[in-house]
Amino acid sequence: MDIDTPTLLTFGAYLIAMLAFGFVAYRITTDLSDYILGGRSLGPGVTALSAGASDMSGWLLLGLPGAVYAAGLGELWIGVGLVAGAWLNWLFVARRLRRFTALADDALTIPDYLEHRFGDTSRALRTISALVILIFFTLYISAGLVGGGLLFQSTFGMDYTTAMLIGAVVIISYTFLGGFLAVSWTDFFQGILMFATLLVVPMMAVVIVGGLGEVGDEVHAIDPSYSTLLEGMTVLGMISLLAWGLGYFGQPHILARFMAIRSENDVPRAMTIGMTWMILALVGAVATGYIGIAFFADAPLDDGETVLIMLIQALFNPWVAGILLAAILAAIMSTIDSQLLVSSSSLTNDFYKGMLRPDATESELVWVTRGAVILVAVLATLLALDPDAGVLQLVAYAWAGFGAAFGPVIILSLFWRRMTRIGALGGMVVGAVTVIVWEQFDGGLFDLYEIVPGFVFCTVAVVIGSLLDKAPGERVTRSFDVQGDA
Repeated sequence: MDIDTPTLLTFGAYLIAMLAFGFVAYRITTDLSDYILGGRSLGPGVTALSAGASDMSGWLLLGLPGAVYAAGLGELWIGVGLVAGAWLNWLFVARRLRRFTALADDALTIPDYLEHRFGDTSRALRTISALVILIFFTLYISAGLVGGGLLFQSTFGMDYTTAMLIGAVVIISYTFLGGFLAVSWTDFFQGILMFATLLVVPMMAVVIVGGLGEVGDEVHAIDPSYSTLLEGMTVLGMISLLAWGLGYFGQPHILARFMAIRSENDVPRAMTIGMTWMILALVGAVATGYIGIAFFADAPLDDGETVLIMLIQALFNPWVAGILLAAILAAIMSTIDSQLLVSSSSLTNDFYKGMLRPDATESELVWVTRGAVILVAVLATLLALDPDAGVLQLVAYAWAGFGAAFGPVIILSLFWRRMTRIGALGGMVVGAVTVIVWEQFDGGLFDLYEIVPGFVFCTVAVVIGSLLDKAPGERVTRSFDVQGDA
């Protein structure tokens, strides 16, 4: 049997299993709430792991190990920032967002929630927030498709475009069929697979190299700076890496899990599960990149983002390798499916239903959302045709866009009674524009990760815009008080 055949069969079985989840979810999805939020029925375990898997994406198994492989342990600060941001998001946002969205006329999307929260009859909040979602998610989805194409290309020697299209078709299929339930169930399974891979691979690699001491000696011999956390680190560089954590507060695909959890009382348990998964997975990803430096010392890799793929192929027989490589595909799929669903949901709920067909039937809305899945996927696929687009770079840009545009808006909307529609609108626009403009310049202060100025300017815009605007009406403040005290 050819060495690739067992791997290919394992891959095939995995893809078929994902499609099966889609068919099962299809049979129990009856209305738009089911398709977009699974009827708000997720248990804490599925909520936690699906949030983690959809959050980390191919960045966890490709981008972060690749960054550590190329630059050493200094990249660990990204993980520190992410852990802090995720913990604060679970602690302060999850419970209140679940409550507020349920009481805000059962809001199904972030634009839907913002419109109801501020009593916006102009549709401006819904429109602008939906546009931000579509722009940055299209970039985010394309990053995932690039990662999927690189995986198939590295594993089977396939043409990049063919490989990328195969991955896209499978993801689109089960998302199209099963909606949120299919996405959440597959993400739960994918989260377990990702977790196992990030523990098993670095442990096996350490054994082969000869132990942690040998790994450290080998890396030190190549470049001593690879083993230090602060070597060559500037203040701007440190802030930029830690600032990744700010992005959590504004990621619609993560916030959707908070909105869909069965009860706000399930949040503490989901938080425990999710944070444990996240910390151990990040440690495994960093270890993979670092150990890879020693493992491939005699034949350095041309592309650091393939370090996990190459370790799996070097360490395991084809059958086991197929299972572990499927974890990388799982990471990629778990984010793309969530982003596809949020984008298509926004197109349907915020544009089609909100502006064109307010009286559309539930069945019609579900099928329109399925059509929107295909539309967004096609646009992202066209952007992903460039195999040289770095996964980490694309993810960083989209992550910053969401964090800066939505993060302060979501936080303040949940805790500040005086916040107004104008403040929310101004904050979103300022945050998104800041990220787009900041990215165009290099050098000096512009080397700072764009999420930092975007988050700060968005917060300032929300506060100033709200204070300059007239105070919210009685209906808006009464609704806020009811939601906050519920």
